Order: sequence, then structure tokens, then C-alpha cells
Amino acid sequence: MPIYPYQGVVPTIDPTAFVHPDAILIGDVQVGAYSSIWPGVVIRGDVHYIRIGVRTNIQDGSILHVARPTEANPEGIPLLIGDEVTIGHQVTLHACHLHNRSMVGIGAIVLDGVVVEEQAMVGAGSLVTPGKRVPAGELWMGSPARSVRRLEERALLGIQATNANYVRLAQNYLDSHSC
Repeated sequence: MPIYPYQGVVPTIDPTAFVHPDAILIGDVQVGAYSSIWPGVVIRGDVHYIRIGVRTNIQDGSILHVARPTEANPEGIPLLIGDEVTIGHQVTLHACHLHNRSMVGIGAIVLDGVVVEEQAMVGAGSLVTPGKRVPAGELWMGSPARSVRRLEERALLGIQATNANYVRLAQNYLDSHSC
């Protein structure tokens, strides 16, 4: 699998995690236990760091990056992804913070300084503009994204089920050594 150092820092992948051979990880990236990184994903921790928690899935074609230091943000901004987070296909995450058990739908874009709180969801195709905060338990949709409603128990259970499915699927791939 393409794992590349950047300025002497090599990505760290927990031995229980699944990283597809067609994913690319660069630099200061840490992938937690039982997490999964699927085909076509690019995770580039060059001008800051990226942390991915446990039992989190980053689905096909997603791009994850960080923000360099600027006058407005002299430290730059890392990308932080908590535990049991689901990132749908072809999502772009840039220098944001996704809390535990949150979800970002297919094709969404989440930009610098955004915070997606625990058990919140960004709907498919949405654009969350810099600095927004998606409160716990809310669904945000649109471009630009805005709150559309509170998530019902059924939706929260759906997020958990999707996450559990990806943990099982990754284990199947690891067990079969198909990649």
C-alpha cells in the first residue's frame, strides 16, 4: 500500500486497521484500531497532522487534508476524526474536527475550522463552510449547509449500523487477505 513519509514522519496504522492497497497515506497520519481506509482515499498529513480514531471508516475516493499556518491561524489547523465516525464516498475533509459517532454523507465537503459534534450528520452533497459548528444530534444539509432538523433515534441507530457494517467488512477483507 502506498505509505509515504513527509519530512521524516511516516503514517502510523494500528495493526487491526484495514487500509486498502489503493489508498494513499502521507506524513503525520495516525489510523486507530479497527478503522478502515478504502480504495482511492488520499490522506495527506504534510503541513499539519491527521488523527483518525477507532472503528472509523473513510470510504472510497475521499480526500483528507490539513491547513498550513497562516496569519489568521498561525498554528495551522489539523484534521481530527473521532471514534466510530462514518465518512461516505468521495467526501472532502479539510482541517476540520469530527467528533465521535458523527457522519458525513456521500460527496460532502467540510472545510477549515468546522466542528461536527457527536452524533451529528452532514448530509450527502452538502458544503459546510469554514468555521461552522454542527451541533450534536443535528442534520445539516445544503450548499451552504444549514440545520434542517434534529436526528431521530432511527437515524442515530442507522449511523451505528453503518459503522458496525464497515468494521465487519474491513475484518472480512483482513481475514481473506484479498488486498
